[in-house]
Amino acid sequence: MTDAMNPSLLTPYALQTEQRDAPLGVGERHPRLSWKLRCRRRGAAQSAYRITVAAHPTDLDTQGCLLWDSGRRASPGTLLIVLDGPAQASATRYHWRVEAWDENGARGGTARSWFETGLLDRADWLGVWVGRDLATLPPYDPPQDDDPEASSLQSPPLQLRRAFHAPSRPARARLYATARGVYEPRLNGSRIGDSELSPGRTEYRRRLQYQTYDVTDLVTDGANVLAVVVADGWWSGYVGFDPRRAAQHYGDRPAVLAQLVMDLTDGSRQVVATGPQRAEQPGSIRSADLLMGQTVDARRHTAGWDAPGRVPAGFRPAAVVETDPGPLVAEPDHPIRVTRNLPAIDVHHRGHSRYIVDFGQNLVGRVQLTVRDAERGQRIVLRHAEVLDNGELYLDDLRRAQASDVYIAGGTGIEMFEPQFTVHGFRHAEIDPYPGVLAAADVTARVVHNDTPWTGSFESSDLMVSQLQSNIAWRQRGNFLAVPTDCPQRDERLGWLADAQIFAPTASRNADVSAFFARWMRDVLDGQDDDGAFRDVAPVMTLACEAAPAWGDAGVIIPWFLWRAYGDRHALESSFDAMAAWVEHVRRHHPDLRWRHRTGNSYGDWLQVGVTTPRDVLATAYFAHSTRIVADTAEVLGRTREATHFRMLHAAIRTVFIESYVHADGSIEGGTQTGYLLALAFGLLPERLVEAAVSHLAADIEERNTTLTTGFVGTALHCPVLAEHGRADLAYALLHQDADPSWQHSIRHGVTTIWERWDGWTDHGGFQAAAMNSFNHYSLGSIGDWLFGRVAGIDQTPSSVAYSELLLRPQPGGRLTWARAEQDTARGHVTCGWDLADGLLTVTCTVPPGATATLLVPTPDLSSVREGAVPAAGRPGVLSLVPRPAGAALRPASGHYVVSAAAPVLTSPILS
Repeated sequence: MTDAMNPSLLTPYALQTEQRDAPLGVGERHPRLSWKLRCRRRGAAQSAYRITVAAHPTDLDTQGCLLWDSGRRASPGTLLIVLDGPAQASATRYHWRVEAWDENGARGGTARSWFETGLLDRADWLGVWVGRDLATLPPYDPPQDDDPEASSLQSPPLQLRRAFHAPSRPARARLYATARGVYEPRLNGSRIGDSELSPGRTEYRRRLQYQTYDVTDLVTDGANVLAVVVADGWWSGYVGFDPRRAAQHYGDRPAVLAQLVMDLTDGSRQVVATGPQRAEQPGSIRSADLLMGQTVDARRHTAGWDAPGRVPAGFRPAAVVETDPGPLVAEPDHPIRVTRNLPAIDVHHRGHSRYIVDFGQNLVGRVQLTVRDAERGQRIVLRHAEVLDNGELYLDDLRRAQASDVYIAGGTGIEMFEPQFTVHGFRHAEIDPYPGVLAAADVTARVVHNDTPWTGSFESSDLMVSQLQSNIAWRQRGNFLAVPTDCPQRDERLGWLADAQIFAPTASRNADVSAFFARWMRDVLDGQDDDGAFRDVAPVMTLACEAAPAWGDAGVIIPWFLWRAYGDRHALESSFDAMAAWVEHVRRHHPDLRWRHRTGNSYGDWLQVGVTTPRDVLATAYFAHSTRIVADTAEVLGRTREATHFRMLHAAIRTVFIESYVHADGSIEGGTQTGYLLALAFGLLPERLVEAAVSHLAADIEERNTTLTTGFVGTALHCPVLAEHGRADLAYALLHQDADPSWQHSIRHGVTTIWERWDGWTDHGGFQAAAMNSFNHYSLGSIGDWLFGRVAGIDQTPSSVAYSELLLRPQPGGRLTWARAEQDTARGHVTCGWDLADGLLTVTCTVPPGATATLLVPTPDLSSVREGAVPAAGRPGVLSLVPRPAGAALRPASGHYVVSAAAPVLTSPILS
């Protein structure tokens, strides 16, 4: 019987190297390996493991052929195990196998995977940077009917080609490539790979990512052509709200660096690298910019330019831009890809040849358009918008971003247009003019984002709540593109730190964002100045200055989040000095320990509604919060002296907060919901005043007809704090509220993502100020963590790391009659859900092997608690029961359980 056929056998699965499945181009000499465990038998756990590594998969079965053998190691560990054998060589594939032993010491199953290293040494790079020779470039001559903006976007993107001869088909061929800009590689007329907008966005002066492609099947015996198209991208295009010249703080023109390495069947190696032999020519793409859009003139397309054969006319030698490869690093996370196609749900003819298309979902990506029987030279413009205003595109909120694509037809019958070097945030697209009748089948929305593996789902009996979760998920897809951006449509699209740290817990419920955030954290650290101050955005913009409270604190919070959610100790080790430096920076500039904005920005609780939380209250609360996290991090890393220092500093800040902002009746200075939420969530109240503060918070909510006043910072804390302090009824009331401001208000108006502000559009006021009014912004979607963690019930204890100690605490309430969630945690598959029917509460849960769990069942009758038909009290060792004030605490071993009990008595405020 194979491992897969024996469900009772403890078996590893989902093997990862550096938090990715079978990655090509790993940049670490000692990569970290992880796996999950499955077993249907209850109580299963790993007691030991063995890792073996070999050059070929068949060698894993022969002891004498192994490159490394860990031996049997007594350990329950499955996460990020450092491959501590010999250092790995460059450009080499390694196969590895893990064996597991169960809790009884019996041999379990095995699983295999592989990884391949990239170019690990600077000397491995033989190519040089090549680009356009501006001295030989003829002046750009746009057609008379071309887009006027195109001529202001410098020169068209690069088209580079290099012909070479291969004596035979290779046994193995790899392309290592990157660009100053964004690029699309091609070989013998075919596109290489499926990644988009490579190499992505980083702090290019510190780090420029390269990609590794397997092109073995594309190289032919004889004549070949390696080609690439390179556009401005984040290197020299429009970025954020800086003027174009300010945005060109990396360079004023794109370039490419690449080398093709072929291992031939005779044992020899052939390398084709970028150099002066490359030829260059502008092609059919006349302009391409991430914010402005892309213009393609099909009349200028040269068929076969990227394939073997005679060099097309017009190609001239490329220029060597630089010989030093620079700060190259292997791409460490999942690339940007097209992840799905959405059909048009409505095509509305607006007169003459103009159409407005509705895709039914606000998304980030681009439009693929089929053009039929257009006259040669006909100019077709695609404009994009998130919402409509009286049936027309609402474009005011785009600010300077044109978000327009232009196609000039070649007149060849059926033509396909899809821009590849731009993205837009949109639900609606205007196509004008379109030749003939535009059918829904002729237009498709292509969804583009970092392809982080989707790992979670939440659903409930309430369609509005389920829609909220869908909106949150689509918001995440739309704004995890190279960096965690604030919005995808206007001239901003920046990696704002507060937005990211607020949303990170929710993001980790939906997808595996471990590698994505770890990579972005390098940009956050790169932005820190010599005094310890982080910046508001990462990568840093030209106009950036010292980060605001809650924004700069992301440099402390996100590494801790990566540790808690994924067990990434390296995130703490690589960030600790920067984390401590931030806290010390704040302390130096605020010696009385009240953070009163003597330096840097201060945004407060951004986009609050009708109130203003005192900024020093918010800032000092975050000062205390970050200091405590730094102390906790020091303890994890065994840095005892620093842990003691920051514990004492945290205690002092907490005392100052209480003395300065907490009144004798438990009220907080300013009296805002955000002020109470921060004090309660961050433990900044004397125990004797906690109940009073909760009462003040509840009273404020109720006095406002059960609506919230919080902005970006406070909203993430609202429902978790209320539920934690016995007011789940109010948390559910806020969840179900559909009056402005609320989550359901926007859903009631048919939106499919999360808005930037609560009042982005209202019945009485219409659209908010266009200068700051995104309809796709994730900060207010931070409630998603609570939906998974308290509504459905998947959580972990305060001391748990990577869900090693599950806290399953479903919280029935509100209008819901059932809710359930699934989450592929770092340790395995976890489920939790509940159902109310006929006075009975039924809870289902799944605990993966190796994890422990506490299941809290809210019930007024302990004797009614059953697992299947058996009283839970009668299942010692499998499902032990402990009485608790609000019900029962069960201790399920790993496995799947269905528990029933008398339903709790629920109360909920009346919504006004």
